[in-house]
Amino acid sequence: MKKILIVLVGILSISIFSTSCGKQETGQLIGVLDRPSWKGINPFGMVYVKSGVFHIGGNDQDIFSSYVQRPKVESIVGFFMDETEISNNEYRQFVYYVKDSIAHTIMGDFIQDDYGNESIDWDLGLDYSDEILDEMFLPEDERLTAGKEMDPRIMKFGYKTVDFNKAAHNRNIPRSELIEEHEVSVYPDTLVWIRDFAYSYNEPIARSYFSHPAYDDYPVVGITWEQANAFTHWRTDFWNKYRPEERLPEGFRLPTEYEWEYAARGGKDFSPYPWGGPYIRNSKGCLLANFKPGRGNYAEDGALYTARVDHYFPNDYGLYSMAGNVAEWTVSAYYDNTNAFIHDLNPDIKYSANEGDPDVLKRKVVRGGSWKDIGYYLQCGVRNWEYQDTSKSYIGFRCIINNLGRTLQE
Repeated sequence: MKKILIVLVGILSISIFSTSCGKQETGQLIGVLDRPSWKGINPFGMVYVKSGVFHIGGNDQDIFSSYVQRPKVESIVGFFMDETEISNNEYRQFVYYVKDSIAHTIMGDFIQDDYGNESIDWDLGLDYSDEILDEMFLPEDERLTAGKEMDPRIMKFGYKTVDFNKAAHNRNIPRSELIEEHEVSVYPDTLVWIRDFAYSYNEPIARSYFSHPAYDDYPVVGITWEQANAFTHWRTDFWNKYRPEERLPEGFRLPTEYEWEYAARGGKDFSPYPWGGPYIRNSKGCLLANFKPGRGNYAEDGALYTARVDHYFPNDYGLYSMAGNVAEWTVSAYYDNTNAFIHDLNPDIKYSANEGDPDVLKRKVVRGGSWKDIGYYLQCGVRNWEYQDTSKSYIGFRCIINNLGRTLQE
């Protein structure tokens, strides 16, 4: 019996030593050993906006605006932000991913290329004649051409979110009650170019803006707030799948309206525009953004509609078109007097409206002004809103991501 006990103790000692993988405890408080290393991230196409302090509110003695946008000092933690608005081609990567995923589901198998990518080569691996994928295409009586046309209505992306605010105030609530499931149609609404403007002929751009390669580097439009959020969740999953060593617990998201304003100012506090001000033209008389000059001379700034996402000069943070081109969704809910009650550290106010909620609860903050707006809306401090389930020909978005481990003012 004693021999058996000695053998068991020896086996246990060997087991403990083996599981430590050579890392011997010393009796000192040194933390958990063999933790993964973290060297930070450097996302492609994004610039870092360091932590800092700025003043929110109206600019240029806008007295009436100050009634609902009270000036206030705010502190913001640093983040990465897309240097340009999300372009048509970047958003198309999302659409194609959803399209491939649906095809994989229908086929019940994956097709991998030589690099292990789980994507269907629609030109080589499969062609549109494959009957197995017929449900992905429009029925014959809805087609405009002889060939098969993809049905954009089937392109839906599902994802889950956690209501952290509800969890924080209901500590004993089951986790299942905190998880919210979403399913969003991802294809842009290309008909916004016609619907947004009465008595205006915009069919040519409606037909080609998202599909033609000539517009690949133009900002995507016809995107609802819900679609923009779906894009950020897909982008996070896409990053984590291919970069597990740099896995992001939160991931990409839309900026809050104050993160957006802080980034737009480019370090020029109190200045009305991303380039400073007080004028919308430079010393040579050239307009500095894409908007609606004068009484409607759209072409004076170089673009009748939108322009390339990098067409105008960036601000001092390296961010393009933070004024004009297309207005941009933020994650924030819109209230007239938000500045009166928000916190002074990373301020924000959110509300995830359901389909049956009153319209007033579906308002989301839009910032930056657009190609069809007058110069007033180009100011960094000007707020506007649109309904979260509405798409427009003049609203796009860009993403941000918190830089883990960097909360000081670098």
